[in-house]
Amino acid sequence: MRLASSCFDNDQKIPAECAFCAPDPKSRVTLSKNLNPDFSWSGLPAGTRSLVLICHDRDVPSKPDDVNQEGRTIAATLPRVDFYHWILVDLDPASGPIRKGEFSDAVQPKGKGGPAGPRGTRQGINDFSAWFAGDKDMGGDYFGYDGPCPPWNDAIVHHYVFTLYALDMAKCPVQGNFKGADVLNAIQGHVLGSTTLTGVYTLNPSVSA
Repeated sequence: MRLASSCFDNDQKIPAECAFCAPDPKSRVTLSKNLNPDFSWSGLPAGTRSLVLICHDRDVPSKPDDVNQEGRTIAATLPRVDFYHWILVDLDPASGPIRKGEFSDAVQPKGKGGPAGPRGTRQGINDFSAWFAGDKDMGGDYFGYDGPCPPWNDAIVHHYVFTLYALDMAKCPVQGNFKGADVLNAIQGHVLGSTTLTGVYTLNPSVSA
């Protein structure tokens, strides 16, 4: 199996237009276009009936104390945790490549709707829902794709891992409003194959992506 995008190659920089936030010389960061990258796939195993696409940032600080705080830097040695940016299920493998901006073309305050998505897909709740919880302007359920927005004072580049799973069933066995962990648990024993494409991104001008 292979997953590819014209937006970035493996371990290369994700363009700012595909991010939730972009660098800004005056305000540190600004909201960006938040376009989902395009994706194509090849070499699917025989018997593939549906695809699942999950994106997670593997480099999120495990403690939020120093996140985006003036005069502080998030140490590279701080333990890191996963942050889910996109959970897409029930994608028909014969429906063709995902187009750039097809599933997300802007930042939507309080989150985009779901779980129903384009092409008869369903999309889970990403972790911006928890991040913005309690924020009167941004708080809500964030379904679908929302791109990179790492802390602007992080000492490391963040890695965004897009994983494509080929399943032996047409529908992923999750119900209602689901999250990344729900899907990973539900597809156990039904994965015919998987592949990854990793992009990198930073908002720290002193760190090179």
